Amino acid sequence: MAAYSQDLRDRVLRGLERGEGATSIARRLEVSLRWVYHVKARYEQDGERAAQPLGGYRRSRVAEMEPHIRAWIGAHADMPLAELCERLAEHGIMIKTTALWHQLDKWNLTLKKTLRASEHEREDVKQDRVMWQEHQPALDVAKLIFIDETGATTHMTRARGRSQKGERCHSSVPGGH
Repeated sequence: MAAYSQDLRDRVLRGLERGEGATSIARRLEVSLRWVYHVKARYEQDGERAAQPLGGYRRSRVAEMEPHIRAWIGAHADMPLAELCERLAEHGIMIKTTALWHQLDKWNLTLKKTLRASEHEREDVKQDRVMWQEHQPALDVAKLIFIDETGATTHMTRARGRSQKGERCHSSVPGGH
């Protein structure tokens, strides 16, 4: 709940200074009588005309688990929030996925992922790619044919993962044949 505006507080205090009764001020400004007395008491005791600040600093219940969470994400960048919450529950920390998402966002662990075929990791494919890159300058551009493969699918692969802000999350994916 938000605090009443400073303008409304000033009106209450001006009415009290004029000698107007608390009940008539409450009726005229459409606020509770109790709140009028609260504003009056705060001003008389502390000299404060403004509302007290709402909320305050709260330490996250997962703050001490940050190194562990970063290690889990480092090992499995595509781990969903629900699975992270389950792992935290195993350590005695109950947290909802939205709260965990906000904490990961504060730690700049953003959600993104660049998928790349797992075949890229095979030695024979690596050698073929190096040879291809070496021979590219000699290709006749007029003879190149481009095939649209945007319909390719990776089926059940998790499409997103977390990594530090400014870095890409890379993951290997088997070809969806």
